[in-house]
Amino acid sequence: MVLPTPLKHVETADHLSKIISENENVMVCCGRMGPMCVPVYGVMEELQDEYTHVAFYDMMFDSPEARAIRNLPECASFMGLPFTVYFKNGKVAAATSSIQSRSQITSILDKEFGKA
Repeated sequence: MVLPTPLKHVETADHLSKIISENENVMVCCGRMGPMCVPVYGVMEELQDEYTHVAFYDMMFDSPEARAIRNLPECASFMGLPFTVYFKNGKVAAATSSIQSRSQITSILDKEFGKA
């Protein structure tokens, strides 16, 4: 099961591990097609062409496979969707929850992965 977004999709925990190991910079938005999540997917879609050094993915929050994101220590206190996790060289560099604006997202991307 995948989200109906134009982003690339993480389908399993193993797939997530493969993506993280094969890409230096990864942003994964784990959510639903809800009002707090959809704007984040839209920003990610816009940024794909600008931040070509970052791999952008979504993941279905309600999939059992999403435990790979939901159970991260960095996400332990999160209450709102989506859970957005930024991976640098295989490790969590940053994590946010709930809606994020384009400027909030680009601020994290620039800080953790370098400017576009």
